[in-house]
Amino acid sequence: MDSVVSDVTDVSGPDAAAGPEVAVRVAPLPGRSPAEAGEEQLYAWQTDRTRAPIATKIVIAGGFGVGKTTLVGTASEIPPLRTEALMTEAGVDTDDLTDTPEKQTTTVALDYGRLTLDDDLVLYLFGTPGQSRFWFMWDDLVRGAIGAVVLADTRRLEDCFPALDYFESTGLPYIVAVNHFDGSEQFDPEDVRDALTVPESIPVMIMDARRRISVIETLLGLVRHALDVSPE
Repeated sequence: MDSVVSDVTDVSGPDAAAGPEVAVRVAPLPGRSPAEAGEEQLYAWQTDRTRAPIATKIVIAGGFGVGKTTLVGTASEIPPLRTEALMTEAGVDTDDLTDTPEKQTTTVALDYGRLTLDDDLVLYLFGTPGQSRFWFMWDDLVRGAIGAVVLADTRRLEDCFPALDYFESTGLPYIVAVNHFDGSEQFDPEDVRDALTVPESIPVMIMDARRRISVIETLLGLVRHALDVSPE
């Protein structure tokens, strides 16, 4: 499958995840997504009624405060839909802010964004809420998805176990993406794999949810993996 997203930077080289070659060029907005720049590029599928896009749903999951909302916002070419609420004292006993003391809001329903690749391949991104009290929504959020990105924070890897267990039990293709936070120790993907006991068949990637190229590499890694395990 040859897909292209537009940007001066090609991320299909040796640092990209293994799998079918996918050339990537991301829209030239240094350090910003199109949504952040207040611009929206029109694609062929939006202007030509004879062309129908390939719509692909991707779920972004993981523990509380791991970067799901940031990832969706970084990648989205439209202003992302966010359902965040201010954190209050009511959540003190359940929401651990030890590693994210500056976090003031939390997702209470979902995050939603869109990313177009190669004019016709459109990724619809759905971020799940991280706290266990919202897990009942996951069955609805993953319906129709081709796969999921499970975000992990090496300072609290145990927080992503519920998401790993969920996707293992449902059979939905997934990859693990370690979101590197400032000040956190960096580990090799294989060390993270061993710590999480993730099978060799599951890609493990290191990324930064604040960097658009890094996020797109991660999403393409999931698309490749989904194609490998479900080619039809």
